[in-house]
Amino acid sequence: MKRILIAALALTMAAPAFAQGATTLQEVTTKGIVLSAGGMDVDVIYKPDGSFTALDGAVTGKWRIDGEKLCTYSNFEPTDTCVAYPAGKKSGDSFEVTSPSGTATIRIK
Repeated sequence: MKRILIAALALTMAAPAFAQGATTLQEVTTKGIVLSAGGMDVDVIYKPDGSFTALDGAVTGKWRIDGEKLCTYSNFEPTDTCVAYPAGKKSGDSFEVTSPSGTATIRIK
């Protein structure tokens, strides 16, 4: 269970390539996401100050953009993890992302 949660959170913290209008990364970090992995749905809220919360505040961390990736670390996964998200995604879209911990489905709120 902990391994699934770590994988889910690692995947949560990544994003985007650039397209016209708002980028996937902008959509993710302004609207938040629901990450689904291992039968769990994890609500992730990104804040403009570069912090994020998940699991009703049980997980807290920081995010930053590195090129076309969103990098994160948290109290649950203290290693900096960067994941690329697909370009051109917007609110309501779902897609899969892969990190070193595994694959998860992301839905932009």
